[in-house]
Amino acid sequence: MPADESKSRIAYLDEAFLDTDAARPLRILAEYLEPLDAFCREQIKDTIVFFGSARLRENGALGQYYEEARTLARLITEWSMSLSSPNCRYVVCSGGGGGIMEAANRGAADAGGRSIGLNISLPHEQRPNVFVTPGLGFEFHYFFMRKLWFAHLARAVIVFPGGFGTLDELTEIITLAQTQKLQRRIPVVLYGTSYWNEVINFQALLRHEVISAEDLQLFSFIDEPAAALAHLQRVLADSKDEDETPAFAHSSRWKC
Repeated sequence: MPADESKSRIAYLDEAFLDTDAARPLRILAEYLEPLDAFCREQIKDTIVFFGSARLRENGALGQYYEEARTLARLITEWSMSLSSPNCRYVVCSGGGGGIMEAANRGAADAGGRSIGLNISLPHEQRPNVFVTPGLGFEFHYFFMRKLWFAHLARAVIVFPGGFGTLDELTEIITLAQTQKLQRRIPVVLYGTSYWNEVINFQALLRHEVISAEDLQLFSFIDEPAAALAHLQRVLADSKDEDETPAFAHSSRWKC
């Protein structure tokens, strides 16, 4: 037997082992720890999350939403950068791909600010966009770990028109809020009133008594970037930072 084959490999350097079912917990944990390490290093603890379709193009049928997502991300980033402490700023976060996600990262770049991309490995559709800040782009295999990071640092969520993936992300956040599984209130903005009222019949859900009237207060409808920014500024000003900071952010590394 050749000498190199007779030697045992260190488990964490053994790629064949790391790709097995037995090592799945390690892969899952890595998708938690890598972003955590980067966010600690960059002192990021507050994000404004953009959801929306990867299929909406700048010059497509719903191109207005691309431009408005880009504008809103720029406005949010400009406002955030004007805040007094450089370590307590709202950082735009998207799914890292094309369409609305690209528009959000692009708008943050237009303002000269940082932005996060939480990309997911998909066979056809999802590719990282070039506007994500270097060092703040992450590639996920597990949807649930990606969604954990969407929710964990979110101070607000803005949901532009989208398909199955966007609906999944929207209902996940609303369900967490409805069931009080969040440490803090996360305002949800449904951008594009006519689209969302056509795609989801919220009044029918209420009429059939599968949701409560109070559940309709978990989100707001908005149709203009300036109005969305004003809404976020108002609701975020009412939050109490100390009470609403994620648990791991209380360490000295995160102090603003």
